[in-house]
Amino acid sequence: MTGSKIVFLYSLFAAISIGANLGTQKVFLITWPLLYAVPLSVLTGTIVGLAAKFILDKIWIFKFRHRDLAHGLRNFILYATMGLGTTAIFWGFEFGADRLFYTESARLGGGALGLTMGYLVKYHLDKKFVFS
Repeated sequence: MTGSKIVFLYSLFAAISIGANLGTQKVFLITWPLLYAVPLSVLTGTIVGLAAKFILDKIWIFKFRHRDLAHGLRNFILYATMGLGTTAIFWGFEFGADRLFYTESARLGGGALGLTMGYLVKYHLDKKFVFS
């Protein structure tokens, strides 16, 4: 696959994952307007976005096949572990924007910016450590 095709697909999949993440947060907040709604919505969105991105990256970007279910589970755990640092970037921007501006649009905008920056870092980590 050419470099430009990888950049296009990875960007497309990041956008899909961002949409899944932020969309899940919005749905969560509508259906769970209770205590700790924002942190729980961010956590739920992160899990949904992570799962979607893993499947898309595994199949289309890295063309990776698991030997068996155990290998697939270990690979997903490694993928998620590599995402801890990038999730810190994402959450830092999302919660930072929330604390600075106190609006949902600023929080979601900060989340989108943090996710974009995190995905740039994550691609290189996944290429070197997860799907090598």
